Amino acid sequence: MFGNLSDRLVETFRNLRTKGKLSPADIDATLREIRRALLEADVALEVVKNFVNSIRERALGDEVSKALNPAQQVVQIVNEELVTILGGQQRKLAFAKTPPTVIMLAGLQGSGKTTLAGKLSKWLKDQGQTPLLVAADLQRPNAVNQLQVVGERAGVDVFAPEPGNGVGNPVTVAKDSIKHATKKQYSVVIVDTAGRLGIDEELMQQARDIRKAVDPDEVLFVIDAMIGQDAVNVAKAFEDGVGITGVVLTKLDGDARGGAALSVSSVTGKPIIFSSTGEGLDAFEPFYPDRMASRILDMGDVLSLIEKTQAAFDEEEAKKIADKIASDTFTLEDFLEQMQQIRKMGNLKSMLAMMPGAGQMRQQLENFDEREIDRTEAIIKSMTPLERKQPKVLNGSRRLRIAKGSGVTVTEVNSLVNRFEQAAKMMKTVAKGGVPQMPGMPGMPGMGGGFIGKPKKKDKGKKGSKSGNPAKRAAEIASSQQRNADEGGASGSSFGL
Repeated sequence: MFGNLSDRLVETFRNLRTKGKLSPADIDATLREIRRALLEADVALEVVKNFVNSIRERALGDEVSKALNPAQQVVQIVNEELVTILGGQQRKLAFAKTPPTVIMLAGLQGSGKTTLAGKLSKWLKDQGQTPLLVAADLQRPNAVNQLQVVGERAGVDVFAPEPGNGVGNPVTVAKDSIKHATKKQYSVVIVDTAGRLGIDEELMQQARDIRKAVDPDEVLFVIDAMIGQDAVNVAKAFEDGVGITGVVLTKLDGDARGGAALSVSSVTGKPIIFSSTGEGLDAFEPFYPDRMASRILDMGDVLSLIEKTQAAFDEEEAKKIADKIASDTFTLEDFLEQMQQIRKMGNLKSMLAMMPGAGQMRQQLENFDEREIDRTEAIIKSMTPLERKQPKVLNGSRRLRIAKGSGVTVTEVNSLVNRFEQAAKMMKTVAKGGVPQMPGMPGMPGMGGGFIGKPKKKDKGKKGSKSGNPAKRAAEIASSQQRNADEGGASGSSFGL
Protein backbone atom coordinates (compact mmCIF):
# COMPACT_ATOMS: atom_id res chain seq x y z
CA MET A 1 0.00 0.00 0.00
CA PHE A 2 2.78 2.45 0.86
CA GLY A 3 4.91 1.53 -2.17
CA ASN A 4 4.83 4.89 -3.97
CA LEU A 5 5.22 6.90 -0.76
CA SER A 6 8.12 4.72 0.33
CA ASP A 7 9.86 5.08 -3.05
CA ARG A 8 9.52 8.87 -2.99
CA LEU A 9 10.88 9.20 0.56
CA VAL A 10 13.78 6.80 -0.05
CA GLU A 11 14.75 8.71 -3.20
CA THR A 12 14.59 12.02 -1.31
CA PHE A 13 16.89 10.73 1.43
CA ARG A 14 19.25 9.19 -1.13
CA ASN A 15 19.81 12.67 -2.60
CA LEU A 16 20.27 14.08 0.90
CA ARG A 17 23.02 11.59 1.79
CA THR A 18 25.27 12.91 -0.97
CA LYS A 19 25.74 16.14 1.01
CA GLY A 20 28.30 16.36 3.80
CA LYS A 21 26.73 19.44 5.39
CA LEU A 22 23.11 20.54 5.16
CA SER A 23 22.15 24.14 4.54
CA PRO A 24 18.67 25.59 5.25
CA ALA A 25 18.07 25.47 1.47
CA ASP A 26 18.83 21.71 1.44
CA ILE A 27 16.39 21.11 4.26
CA ASP A 28 13.67 23.21 2.60
CA ALA A 29 14.12 21.28 -0.67
CA THR A 30 13.85 17.99 1.24
CA LEU A 31 10.72 19.13 3.06
CA ARG A 32 9.11 20.15 -0.25
CA GLU A 33 9.65 16.64 -1.59
CA ILE A 34 8.28 15.09 1.62
CA ARG A 35 5.21 17.35 1.45
CA ARG A 36 4.55 16.37 -2.18
CA ALA A 37 5.00 12.68 -1.40
CA LEU A 38 2.51 12.82 1.49
CA LEU A 39 -0.09 14.82 -0.47
CA GLU A 40 0.18 12.39 -3.39
CA ALA A 41 -0.35 9.55 -0.88
CA ASP A 42 -3.69 11.22 0.00
CA VAL A 43 -2.71 12.19 3.54
CA ALA A 44 -4.96 14.89 5.05
CA LEU A 45 -3.65 18.42 4.44
CA GLU A 46 -3.84 19.33 8.12
CA VAL A 47 -1.75 16.30 9.05
CA VAL A 48 0.83 17.10 6.35
CA LYS A 49 1.22 20.70 7.55
CA ASN A 50 1.79 19.68 11.17
CA PHE A 51 4.16 16.89 10.13
CA VAL A 52 6.33 19.11 7.91
CA ASN A 53 6.41 21.96 10.44
CA SER A 54 7.58 19.61 13.20
CA ILE A 55 10.39 18.28 10.99
CA ARG A 56 11.45 21.80 9.93
CA GLU A 57 11.63 23.00 13.53
CA ARG A 58 13.83 20.08 14.57
CA ALA A 59 15.93 19.95 11.38
CA LEU A 60 16.89 23.64 11.55
CA GLY A 61 17.86 23.37 15.22
CA ASP A 62 21.07 22.26 16.91
CA GLU A 63 19.88 18.63 16.73
CA VAL A 64 21.03 18.38 13.08
CA SER A 65 23.70 21.07 12.80
CA LYS A 66 25.83 19.43 15.51
CA ALA A 67 25.30 15.87 14.30
CA LEU A 68 28.22 13.89 12.87
CA ASN A 69 26.01 12.78 9.98
CA PRO A 70 23.31 15.43 9.35
CA ALA A 71 21.55 13.43 6.61
CA GLN A 72 21.07 10.40 8.86
CA GLN A 73 19.84 12.69 11.63
CA VAL A 74 17.14 14.09 9.32
CA VAL A 75 16.04 10.55 8.42
CA GLN A 76 15.83 9.77 12.13
CA ILE A 77 13.70 12.87 12.72
CA VAL A 78 11.33 11.91 9.89
CA ASN A 79 11.07 8.40 11.31
CA GLU A 80 10.20 9.71 14.79
CA GLU A 81 7.60 12.14 13.42
CA LEU A 82 6.02 9.35 11.36
CA VAL A 83 5.70 7.29 14.53
CA THR A 84 4.01 10.26 16.19
CA ILE A 85 1.34 10.77 13.50
CA LEU A 86 0.70 7.00 13.47
CA GLY A 87 -0.21 7.14 17.16
CA GLY A 88 3.08 7.02 19.06
CA GLN A 89 3.16 4.03 21.39
CA GLN A 90 1.38 0.78 20.59
CA ARG A 91 -1.88 0.47 22.53
CA LYS A 92 -3.27 -2.91 23.57
CA LEU A 93 -6.90 -3.90 24.06
CA ALA A 94 -8.44 -2.91 27.39
CA PHE A 95 -9.92 -5.97 29.10
CA ALA A 96 -12.64 -5.73 31.74
CA LYS A 97 -11.76 -6.61 35.33
CA THR A 98 -14.84 -8.81 35.44
CA PRO A 99 -15.57 -10.85 32.27
CA PRO A 100 -16.97 -10.62 29.74
CA THR A 101 -15.00 -7.88 27.99
CA VAL A 102 -17.35 -6.23 25.45
CA ILE A 103 -15.92 -5.02 22.12
CA MET A 104 -18.22 -3.12 19.77
CA LEU A 105 -17.30 -2.76 16.08
CA ALA A 106 -18.52 0.31 14.19
CA GLY A 107 -17.95 1.63 10.67
CA LEU A 108 -19.37 2.07 7.21
CA GLN A 109 -20.75 -0.78 5.12
CA GLY A 110 -18.03 -2.37 3.03
CA SER A 111 -15.21 -1.56 5.45
CA GLY A 112 -14.85 -5.24 6.34
CA LYS A 113 -16.41 -5.28 9.84
CA THR A 114 -17.90 -8.78 9.66
CA THR A 115 -14.74 -10.42 8.33
CA LEU A 116 -12.67 -8.48 10.83
CA ALA A 117 -14.92 -9.70 13.65
CA GLY A 118 -13.91 -13.24 12.69
CA LYS A 119 -10.21 -12.33 12.51
CA LEU A 120 -10.33 -10.62 15.90
CA SER A 121 -12.16 -13.57 17.47
CA LYS A 122 -9.58 -16.02 16.11
CA TRP A 123 -6.72 -13.82 17.35
CA LEU A 124 -8.31 -13.65 20.81
CA LYS A 125 -8.87 -17.40 20.80
CA ASP A 126 -5.18 -17.93 20.04
CA GLN A 127 -4.42 -15.67 23.03
CA GLY A 128 -6.31 -18.05 25.32
CA GLN A 129 -9.64 -16.16 25.40
CA THR A 130 -13.12 -17.63 24.79
CA PRO A 131 -14.79 -15.11 22.44
CA LEU A 132 -18.43 -14.92 21.36
CA LEU A 133 -19.50 -13.23 18.11
CA VAL A 134 -22.80 -11.33 18.16
CA ALA A 135 -24.82 -10.80 14.97
CA ALA A 136 -26.26 -7.33 15.55
CA ASP A 137 -26.20 -6.33 11.88
CA LEU A 138 -29.78 -7.21 11.00
CA GLN A 139 -30.18 -4.93 7.99
CA ARG A 140 -27.59 -5.91 5.37
CA PRO A 141 -28.75 -8.96 3.35
CA ASN A 142 -27.18 -12.21 4.64
CA ALA A 143 -25.02 -10.37 7.19
CA VAL A 144 -26.06 -12.84 9.93
CA ASN A 145 -25.31 -15.82 7.69
CA GLN A 146 -21.92 -14.36 6.76
CA LEU A 147 -20.96 -13.94 10.42
CA GLN A 148 -22.00 -17.54 11.13
CA VAL A 149 -19.78 -18.78 8.29
CA VAL A 150 -16.86 -16.64 9.48
CA GLY A 151 -17.38 -17.85 13.07
CA GLU A 152 -17.37 -21.47 11.93
CA ARG A 153 -14.10 -20.95 10.05
CA ALA A 154 -12.55 -19.30 13.11
CA GLY A 155 -13.86 -21.99 15.45
CA VAL A 156 -15.81 -19.43 17.50
CA ASP A 157 -19.46 -19.51 18.70
CA VAL A 158 -21.96 -17.03 17.23
CA PHE A 159 -24.98 -15.54 19.04
CA ALA A 160 -27.62 -15.00 16.35
CA PRO A 161 -31.21 -15.24 17.68
CA GLU A 162 -32.62 -13.22 14.76
CA PRO A 163 -32.44 -14.14 11.05
CA GLY A 164 -31.62 -10.58 9.96
CA ASN A 165 -32.42 -9.28 6.46
CA GLY A 166 -34.46 -6.50 8.09
CA VAL A 167 -35.99 -8.71 10.81
CA GLY A 168 -35.23 -8.17 14.50
CA ASN A 169 -34.09 -5.44 16.87
CA PRO A 170 -30.28 -5.09 16.97
CA VAL A 171 -30.32 -3.30 20.35
CA THR A 172 -32.25 -6.18 21.96
CA VAL A 173 -29.90 -8.76 20.38
CA ALA A 174 -26.85 -6.90 21.69
CA LYS A 175 -28.32 -6.60 25.18
CA ASP A 176 -29.34 -10.29 25.32
CA SER A 177 -25.87 -11.36 24.14
CA ILE A 178 -24.28 -10.00 27.34
CA LYS A 179 -26.64 -12.08 29.49
CA HIS A 180 -25.92 -15.14 27.34
CA ALA A 181 -22.14 -14.59 27.53
CA THR A 182 -22.24 -14.15 31.32
CA LYS A 183 -24.30 -17.33 31.74
CA LYS A 184 -22.07 -19.41 29.43
CA GLN A 185 -18.87 -17.81 30.80
CA TYR A 186 -17.45 -16.34 27.59
CA SER A 187 -14.52 -14.05 28.30
CA VAL A 188 -14.99 -11.65 25.34
CA VAL A 189 -18.08 -10.51 23.42
CA ILE A 190 -17.58 -9.00 19.93
CA VAL A 191 -20.65 -7.11 18.68
CA ASP A 192 -20.85 -6.74 14.88
CA THR A 193 -23.07 -3.73 14.16
CA ALA A 194 -24.72 -2.48 10.97
CA GLY A 195 -23.12 -0.02 8.57
CA ARG A 196 -24.36 2.23 5.80
CA LEU A 197 -23.03 3.29 2.43
CA GLY A 198 -22.74 6.78 3.91
CA ILE A 199 -23.03 8.56 7.23
CA ASP A 200 -26.62 9.22 8.35
CA GLU A 201 -28.40 9.97 11.61
CA GLU A 202 -30.21 6.61 11.66
CA LEU A 203 -26.86 4.79 11.62
CA MET A 204 -25.43 6.95 14.39
CA GLN A 205 -28.54 6.64 16.57
CA GLN A 206 -28.54 2.85 16.28
CA ALA A 207 -24.83 2.73 17.16
CA ARG A 208 -25.43 5.01 20.17
CA ASP A 209 -28.33 2.83 21.36
CA ILE A 210 -26.24 -0.35 21.11
CA ARG A 211 -23.38 1.32 22.95
CA LYS A 212 -25.74 2.39 25.72
CA ALA A 213 -27.25 -1.11 25.95
CA VAL A 214 -23.98 -3.09 26.21
CA ASP A 215 -21.63 -0.49 27.81
CA PRO A 216 -18.59 -1.73 25.82
CA ASP A 217 -15.02 -1.68 27.11
CA GLU A 218 -13.80 -0.92 23.57
CA VAL A 219 -15.54 0.75 20.62
CA LEU A 220 -13.36 -0.02 17.60
CA PHE A 221 -13.85 2.07 14.49
CA VAL A 222 -13.20 -0.16 11.46
CA ILE A 223 -12.02 1.81 8.44
CA ASP A 224 -11.04 0.79 4.93
CA ALA A 225 -7.42 1.93 4.44
CA MET A 226 -8.18 2.47 0.73
CA ILE A 227 -10.86 5.09 1.36
CA GLY A 228 -8.48 8.06 0.94
CA GLN A 229 -9.29 11.63 2.01
CA ASP A 230 -12.87 10.75 2.96
CA ALA A 231 -11.43 8.79 5.90
CA VAL A 232 -11.01 12.11 7.73
CA ASN A 233 -14.70 13.02 7.50
CA VAL A 234 -15.90 9.51 8.36
CA ALA A 235 -13.54 9.24 11.33
CA LYS A 236 -14.62 12.62 12.71
CA ALA A 237 -18.31 11.73 12.29
CA PHE A 238 -17.99 8.48 14.25
CA GLU A 239 -15.88 10.09 16.96
CA ASP A 240 -18.41 12.90 17.43
CA GLY A 241 -21.54 10.77 16.93
CA VAL A 242 -20.71 7.53 18.76
CA GLY A 243 -17.42 8.00 20.56
CA ILE A 244 -14.66 5.53 19.71
CA THR A 245 -11.75 4.19 21.77
CA GLY A 246 -9.57 2.82 18.96
CA VAL A 247 -9.18 2.27 15.23
CA VAL A 248 -8.75 -0.86 13.12
CA LEU A 249 -7.37 -0.55 9.58
CA THR A 250 -8.51 -3.08 6.99
CA LYS A 251 -7.26 -3.83 3.46
CA LEU A 252 -3.69 -2.71 4.12
CA ASP A 253 -2.65 -5.17 1.42
CA GLY A 254 -4.40 -3.06 -1.24
CA ASP A 255 -2.71 -0.90 -3.86
CA ALA A 256 -4.28 2.42 -2.83
CA ARG A 257 -2.16 5.31 -1.63
CA GLY A 258 -2.62 4.73 2.10
CA GLY A 259 -3.44 8.26 3.21
CA ALA A 260 -6.13 7.02 5.62
CA ALA A 261 -3.59 5.07 7.65
CA LEU A 262 -1.44 8.18 8.08
CA SER A 263 -4.37 10.50 8.82
CA VAL A 264 -6.94 8.73 10.95
CA SER A 265 -5.03 8.56 14.23
CA SER A 266 -4.02 12.24 14.12
CA VAL A 267 -7.54 13.35 13.16
CA THR A 268 -9.43 11.33 15.79
CA GLY A 269 -6.78 11.39 18.50
CA LYS A 270 -7.43 7.66 18.96
CA PRO A 271 -4.77 4.94 18.54
CA ILE A 272 -4.71 2.35 15.75
CA ILE A 273 -4.90 -0.95 17.64
CA PHE A 274 -5.07 -3.58 14.86
CA SER A 275 -4.53 -3.88 11.12
CA SER A 276 -5.78 -6.39 8.59
CA THR A 277 -3.37 -7.28 5.79
CA GLY A 278 -5.23 -9.86 3.69
CA GLU A 279 -8.34 -11.96 3.18
CA GLY A 280 -7.36 -14.95 5.35
CA LEU A 281 -8.37 -15.11 9.01
CA ASP A 282 -4.68 -15.13 9.97
CA ALA A 283 -3.98 -11.89 8.07
CA PHE A 284 -4.49 -9.83 11.21
CA GLU A 285 -1.98 -8.31 13.60
CA PRO A 286 -1.56 -5.69 16.34
CA PHE A 287 -0.55 -2.30 14.99
CA TYR A 288 2.88 -0.99 15.99
CA PRO A 289 3.43 2.65 14.90
CA ASP A 290 7.24 2.37 15.06
CA ARG A 291 7.29 -0.78 12.93
CA MET A 292 4.92 0.72 10.34
CA ALA A 293 7.11 3.83 10.12
CA SER A 294 10.14 1.60 9.48
CA ARG A 295 8.28 -0.19 6.68
CA ILE A 296 7.33 3.11 5.05
CA LEU A 297 10.97 4.27 5.13
CA ASP A 298 12.08 0.87 3.72
CA MET A 299 13.95 -0.01 6.92
CA GLY A 300 12.05 -3.28 7.25
CA ASP A 301 10.13 -4.76 10.15
CA VAL A 302 12.43 -7.42 11.51
CA LEU A 303 10.68 -7.67 14.90
CA SER A 304 7.33 -8.65 13.32
CA LEU A 305 9.16 -11.09 11.06
CA ILE A 306 10.82 -12.73 14.06
CA GLU A 307 7.52 -12.95 15.95
CA LYS A 308 5.78 -14.63 13.02
CA THR A 309 8.68 -17.04 12.60
CA GLN A 310 8.70 -17.96 16.29
CA ALA A 311 4.95 -18.61 16.19
CA ALA A 312 5.25 -20.89 13.13
CA PHE A 313 8.42 -22.86 13.92
CA ASP A 314 8.98 -25.39 16.67
CA GLU A 315 12.25 -24.70 18.50
CA GLU A 316 13.21 -28.36 18.97
CA GLU A 317 12.47 -29.19 15.35
CA ALA A 318 14.50 -26.18 14.23
CA LYS A 319 17.48 -27.41 16.29
CA LYS A 320 17.24 -30.88 14.73
CA ILE A 321 17.19 -29.35 11.25
CA ALA A 322 20.18 -27.15 12.12
CA ASP A 323 22.12 -30.25 13.24
CA LYS A 324 21.20 -32.06 10.02
CA ILE A 325 22.36 -29.11 7.91
CA ALA A 326 25.68 -28.91 9.77
CA SER A 327 26.25 -32.67 9.45
CA ASP A 328 25.29 -32.72 5.74
CA THR A 329 22.31 -35.05 6.30
CA PHE A 330 19.62 -32.56 5.26
CA THR A 331 17.23 -34.35 2.87
CA LEU A 332 14.34 -33.47 0.58
CA GLU A 333 12.04 -34.91 3.24
CA ASP A 334 13.37 -32.40 5.78
CA PHE A 335 13.02 -29.68 3.18
CA LEU A 336 9.36 -30.59 2.62
CA GLU A 337 8.69 -30.29 6.37
CA GLN A 338 10.36 -26.87 6.40
CA MET A 339 8.19 -25.65 3.52
CA GLN A 340 5.05 -26.83 5.30
CA GLN A 341 6.09 -24.85 8.37
CA ILE A 342 6.76 -21.79 6.23
CA ARG A 343 3.18 -22.04 4.99
CA LYS A 344 1.97 -21.51 8.56
CA MET A 345 3.62 -18.08 8.58
CA GLY A 346 1.00 -16.72 6.16
CA ASN A 347 1.47 -14.76 2.95
CA LEU A 348 5.11 -15.08 1.89
CA LYS A 349 5.12 -11.86 -0.14
CA SER A 350 4.09 -9.86 2.91
CA MET A 351 6.73 -11.67 4.97
CA LEU A 352 9.49 -10.91 2.50
CA ALA A 353 8.32 -7.30 2.33
CA MET A 354 9.29 -6.96 6.01
CA MET A 355 12.95 -7.36 5.14
CA PRO A 356 15.07 -4.17 5.20
CA GLY A 357 15.53 -2.82 1.67
CA ALA A 358 12.60 -4.84 0.33
CA GLY A 359 11.40 -1.76 -1.56
CA GLN A 360 14.42 -2.07 -3.86
CA MET A 361 13.32 -5.61 -4.75
CA ARG A 362 9.63 -4.81 -5.27
CA GLN A 363 9.65 -6.08 -8.86
CA GLN A 364 11.17 -9.41 -7.82
CA LEU A 365 8.63 -9.74 -5.00
CA GLU A 366 5.80 -9.08 -7.44
CA ASN A 367 7.14 -11.83 -9.69
CA PHE A 368 7.32 -14.27 -6.78
CA ASP A 369 4.65 -16.92 -7.36
CA GLU A 370 3.63 -18.79 -4.20
CA ARG A 371 2.18 -21.57 -6.35
CA GLU A 372 5.78 -22.67 -6.90
CA ILE A 373 5.61 -24.13 -3.38
CA ASP A 374 2.58 -26.22 -4.38
CA ARG A 375 4.48 -27.56 -7.37
CA THR A 376 7.51 -28.30 -5.22
CA GLU A 377 5.40 -30.21 -2.69
CA ALA A 378 3.82 -32.20 -5.52
CA ILE A 379 7.25 -33.13 -6.92
CA ILE A 380 8.69 -34.20 -3.57
CA LYS A 381 5.56 -36.17 -2.63
CA SER A 382 5.82 -38.03 -5.95
CA MET A 383 9.23 -39.39 -4.88
CA THR A 384 9.82 -42.59 -2.96
CA PRO A 385 11.30 -42.39 0.58
CA LEU A 386 14.67 -43.51 -0.84
CA GLU A 387 14.64 -40.77 -3.50
CA ARG A 388 13.84 -38.11 -0.92
CA LYS A 389 16.71 -39.21 1.29
CA GLN A 390 19.20 -39.83 -1.49
CA PRO A 391 18.53 -37.52 -4.47
CA LYS A 392 21.63 -38.92 -6.21
CA VAL A 393 19.70 -42.08 -7.12
CA LEU A 394 17.42 -40.00 -9.38
CA ASN A 395 18.27 -41.22 -12.86
CA GLY A 396 16.45 -40.32 -16.05
CA SER A 397 13.63 -42.88 -15.74
CA ARG A 398 12.96 -41.99 -12.10
CA ARG A 399 12.79 -38.28 -12.95
CA LEU A 400 10.37 -38.98 -15.79
CA ARG A 401 8.13 -40.97 -13.44
CA ILE A 402 8.19 -38.16 -10.82
CA ALA A 403 7.38 -35.55 -13.47
CA LYS A 404 4.35 -37.52 -14.67
CA GLY A 405 3.19 -38.16 -11.10
CA SER A 406 3.37 -34.49 -10.12
CA GLY A 407 2.07 -33.00 -13.38
CA VAL A 408 5.27 -31.09 -14.23
CA THR A 409 8.07 -31.44 -16.75
CA VAL A 410 11.34 -33.30 -16.30
CA THR A 411 13.10 -29.92 -16.56
CA GLU A 412 11.24 -28.72 -13.45
CA VAL A 413 12.23 -31.86 -11.56
CA ASN A 414 15.87 -31.34 -12.59
CA SER A 415 15.68 -27.69 -11.52
CA LEU A 416 14.26 -28.61 -8.12
CA VAL A 417 17.01 -31.12 -7.42
CA ASN A 418 19.72 -28.68 -8.50
CA ARG A 419 18.29 -25.84 -6.46
CA PHE A 420 17.87 -28.10 -3.44
CA GLU A 421 21.54 -28.99 -3.64
CA GLN A 422 22.45 -25.29 -3.90
CA ALA A 423 20.23 -24.40 -0.93
CA ALA A 424 21.61 -27.27 1.17
CA LYS A 425 25.14 -26.14 0.34
CA MET A 426 24.32 -22.54 1.23
CA MET A 427 22.72 -23.51 4.55
CA LYS A 428 25.69 -25.70 5.40
CA THR A 429 28.03 -22.78 4.62
CA VAL A 430 26.03 -20.50 6.94
CA ALA A 431 25.92 -23.18 9.68
CA LYS A 432 29.72 -23.37 9.59
CA GLY A 433 30.12 -19.59 9.72
CA GLY A 434 30.48 -18.97 6.00
CA VAL A 435 29.07 -16.03 4.06
CA PRO A 436 26.46 -16.79 1.36
CA GLN A 437 26.22 -14.41 -1.57
CA MET A 438 23.48 -11.82 -1.16
CA PRO A 439 21.03 -10.55 -2.28
CA GLY A 440 18.93 -13.50 -3.39
CA MET A 441 18.72 -17.08 -2.27
CA PRO A 442 18.83 -20.25 -4.33
CA GLY A 443 15.32 -21.30 -5.10
CA MET A 444 13.56 -17.95 -4.84
CA PRO A 445 11.81 -17.24 -8.15
CA GLY A 446 13.43 -14.37 -10.02
CA MET A 447 15.89 -13.55 -7.25
CA GLY A 448 18.97 -15.59 -8.13
CA GLY A 449 21.59 -16.27 -5.49
CA GLY A 450 24.72 -18.30 -4.96
CA PHE A 451 27.93 -18.37 -2.94
CA ILE A 452 31.03 -16.37 -2.35
CA GLY A 453 34.02 -18.58 -2.70
CA LYS A 454 36.71 -19.84 -4.99
CA PRO A 455 35.55 -20.15 -8.57
CA LYS A 456 35.42 -23.61 -10.03
CA LYS A 457 38.53 -24.56 -11.93
CA LYS A 458 38.02 -24.80 -15.63
CA ASP A 459 38.42 -28.20 -17.17
CA LYS A 460 41.87 -28.30 -18.74
CA GLY A 461 41.09 -31.45 -20.63
CA LYS A 462 40.46 -31.79 -24.30
CA LYS A 463 37.98 -29.28 -25.61
CA GLY A 464 34.95 -30.67 -27.42
CA SER A 465 35.61 -30.42 -31.13
CA LYS A 466 32.93 -29.73 -33.68
CA SER A 467 32.60 -31.88 -36.73
CA GLY A 468 32.84 -30.36 -40.17
CA ASN A 469 29.97 -32.56 -41.29
CA PRO A 470 26.70 -30.54 -40.82
CA ALA A 471 24.59 -33.62 -39.99
CA LYS A 472 27.18 -34.89 -37.49
CA ARG A 473 27.54 -31.43 -35.94
CA ALA A 474 23.73 -31.17 -35.45
CA ALA A 475 23.77 -34.58 -33.73
CA GLU A 476 26.57 -33.41 -31.39
CA ILE A 477 24.65 -30.27 -30.43
CA ALA A 478 21.45 -32.25 -29.75
CA SER A 479 23.43 -34.71 -27.61
CA SER A 480 24.97 -31.84 -25.61
CA GLN A 481 21.57 -30.22 -24.96
CA GLN A 482 20.11 -33.54 -23.82
CA ARG A 483 23.02 -34.05 -21.43
CA ASN A 484 22.46 -30.57 -19.95
CA ALA A 485 18.75 -31.29 -19.45
CA ASP A 486 19.50 -34.63 -17.73
CA GLU A 487 21.94 -32.87 -15.40
CA GLY A 488 19.41 -30.14 -14.61
CA GLY A 489 21.29 -27.50 -16.53
CA ALA A 490 18.12 -26.08 -18.05
CA SER A 491 16.39 -23.38 -16.12
CA GLY A 492 12.94 -24.14 -14.81
CA SER A 493 10.57 -23.54 -11.92
CA SER A 494 12.27 -23.08 -8.60
CA PHE A 495 11.09 -24.53 -5.34
CA GLY A 496 10.30 -21.30 -3.48
CA LEU A 497 12.00 -20.72 -0.12
